[in-house]
Amino acid sequence: MNRLKQAFLEKRPAIGLWQGLATPYTAEICAGAGYDWLMFDGEHSPNTLQTLLAQLQAVAPYPVEAVARPPAGDPVYIKQYLDIGVRSLLVPMVDTAAQAKHIVASTRFPPRGIRGVASATSRAAGFGANAKYLAEAHEDLCVITQIESRGALTEIEAIAAVEGVDALFIGPADLAGSLGHLGNPAHPDVKAAIEDALARIIRAGKPCGIFARDADQARAYFAAGFSFVSVGTDVGLLAHGARDLAARARPKP
Repeated sequence: MNRLKQAFLEKRPAIGLWQGLATPYTAEICAGAGYDWLMFDGEHSPNTLQTLLAQLQAVAPYPVEAVARPPAGDPVYIKQYLDIGVRSLLVPMVDTAAQAKHIVASTRFPPRGIRGVASATSRAAGFGANAKYLAEAHEDLCVITQIESRGALTEIEAIAAVEGVDALFIGPADLAGSLGHLGNPAHPDVKAAIEDALARIIRAGKPCGIFARDADQARAYFAAGFSFVSVGTDVGLLAHGARDLAARARPKP
């Protein structure tokens, strides 16, 4: 069972960690660190299908759900991600219900959708060993659409109502830029928009996720009603840890 979907069904808060280093070594370290899900970024990180595959293989033994974000909601990207074994997709820049429907269709084999058919060569199908994969694959997928623009805010109810959209995820950074506050997701206008979006998504009956900058903000988001929160990034952990260590180790003049 998809671990993230299971958490949604059981109404358990799920904490995640953004993966941008694009290496299986660090992915495996993070997989054993106690997170519920890891988000492998193909939009703003140097991931290829090969690097993503290696990371999926590295984290497979661990009880963590691998979520992957393709560069865009393109059926070609979605098909390739699903074939190598991604079960949970975080799709960026979804502004309309029509886009959401097309994305969902891209995750379903005909006649349910438009996903290209592969089984014998697909890692997701056990390279042909899973005879039920073509008929049942969609049942274990989790499709999450990102709300990160002024236009998307107006379409929340319509996007949430699309069959096959399992959850919505608010992207504070892009949303701040769209609202005229680039680089300032803490601006009161952005915070108000996030609060309103969360309330509407909850009313629509869908789980809502968001990116948090630190542990305190993550806890506040969970308390506010968010179902799943990503706190920080692997890049940030390494960068901040390295700078902090250097600063503390340097002899004082």
